[in-house]
Amino acid sequence: MELSTLIFLATGLAMDSFAVAISAGTALKRFKARRMLQISITFAVCQGLMPVAGWLMGYRFVESISSYDHWVVFALLSLIGGKMIYEACQESDDSVGINIDSRRTIFLLGLATSIDALAVGFSFSLLDIAILQPALIIGLTTLLFSFSGLFIGLNLGRLLKNKVEFLGGLILIGIAFKMLLSHLLV
Repeated sequence: MELSTLIFLATGLAMDSFAVAISAGTALKRFKARRMLQISITFAVCQGLMPVAGWLMGYRFVESISSYDHWVVFALLSLIGGKMIYEACQESDDSVGINIDSRRTIFLLGLATSIDALAVGFSFSLLDIAILQPALIIGLTTLLFSFSGLFIGLNLGRLLKNKVEFLGGLILIGIAFKMLLSHLLV
């Protein structure tokens, strides 16, 4: 996989964490670098390990679906992106009560925002893409976006949440089409 595609994919996956981090940042009363780093690392570790878990699960099934794997990848990424766009368009304020001092809450948010990465890891196994480099790039990208989101949330509040999630969904759908076309045009 091209590095540029991988960076776009990592950015798309990081948008959920970024949006949640913005919401969590609104609960910060002042700049707390240590807590912000702890939250960002939690999101990054979850986001980086989920593709590995998905890859390991998918690797077992590669041979049985190799003739139509590109369609599975396209469907998974399109569904994830569509879900993100749908959620971005919903009028909800479910993140107002984020308890940023609860490690359990932050861990559960990290898991919840990284479910999409599990499906991406599964897709990578179908495409026979090695997982270490993508997992590291996804984790590092999430770390940067999460920390930035916390900082933005601290300073700007909830204004950007839905726009960021919408953009992430568009990026994932764009990557889905690119992967499908590259497979069909070969």
